[in-house]
Amino acid sequence: MNETMEHLADKNMGRPKIAIVDSNTLVVLGLKNILQNVMPIMTVDSFSNFQDFEKAQPNSYYHYFVSQVIVLENRQFFSQCIHKTIVLTLSKDPNAQLSGFHSFCINVPEDELVKAILKIVQYGHSGGKNLPELPQVLKNKILSNRELEVLSLIVQGLINKEIAEKLNISLTTVITHRKNIMDKLGMKSVSALTIYAVMHGYIDINKI
Repeated sequence: MNETMEHLADKNMGRPKIAIVDSNTLVVLGLKNILQNVMPIMTVDSFSNFQDFEKAQPNSYYHYFVSQVIVLENRQFFSQCIHKTIVLTLSKDPNAQLSGFHSFCINVPEDELVKAILKIVQYGHSGGKNLPELPQVLKNKILSNRELEVLSLIVQGLINKEIAEKLNISLTTVITHRKNIMDKLGMKSVSALTIYAVMHGYIDINKI
């Protein structure tokens, strides 16, 4: 996010914050990167232990992404903030997850992580009602209508040939549109395009 976006975001009642509490540095770095891509309006803070997190005014955070071990060690605290707490687990098996808490499996490919976080945003903050409005810079329409059609089909998992057939255009045209979309948005992965499409309302998370 550039300085103009940061200024606009900060002006809107201050930036909402998310906390990651986990001693695994790689998990923290990866999750922080995805969260900042999915929710550029958010500030993401990370803590390697509960003590540091507790000193940082936990009530000031919208959500806590917390390792299962840390939640278990401090269950009384997190039980009182159960609506804010998202438990980071290594398994999708409900029997291996904490009862009553919303669990988030981190042991999956990046595209699955992105979709899971987008679902949290879409369902946890219906229509973005609980979040500050995106700065105008982020809301500006960058892509043409045809490019938006192609973008929608890309994030739904269609390959170039299928997009060409569905839109009744040539394969070369699809490839050109795809390149233009990525160039205009400055994005190089389908995960990044998925985030953009969902956060701007161009596609529903249930369709991907």
